[in-house]
Amino acid sequence: MTTVDHELGYSTSYTVAQSPAQVFAAVLNVGAWWTGQIDGRADELGAEFSYRHPPQHYSRQRVAALEPDRRVVWRVTESDLSFASEPAEWTGTDIVFDVTPTDTGTELRFTHAGLLPAVECFGACSTAWLHYVNGSLRSLITTGAGLPDPW
Repeated sequence: MTTVDHELGYSTSYTVAQSPAQVFAAVLNVGAWWTGQIDGRADELGAEFSYRHPPQHYSRQRVAALEPDRRVVWRVTESDLSFASEPAEWTGTDIVFDVTPTDTGTELRFTHAGLLPAVECFGACSTAWLHYVNGSLRSLITTGAGLPDPW
């Protein structure tokens, strides 16, 4: 299910058969599902990593919350989206992964708080998140392999 909360941002969720620990581990293995160049660490509170997908995307994230097997929050501290008239649109937004056990496995809810329809990159960025979170990350969780970047 994919939605837009006009106060929060872009959100999508799905349920997989894997355990919360497996889902959490996959989220933290950023380079296996968010195709591009990843530098730094995403598995420790306060750690920082950068994501580059030349020439159109650069962002730097700080791990703002890390609750094992439950929640990860990345605060975007820098961004440069070359295709947007305001390249720093992501700066100050939060990328959130909520992991919740269910009767049939685990629900993963992804929210990019601040990615709203009024933001210029909403169309391109929400399409990319759909691929990365619902496609590549889901594949990593369920098969052990992320999906290559289609762009």
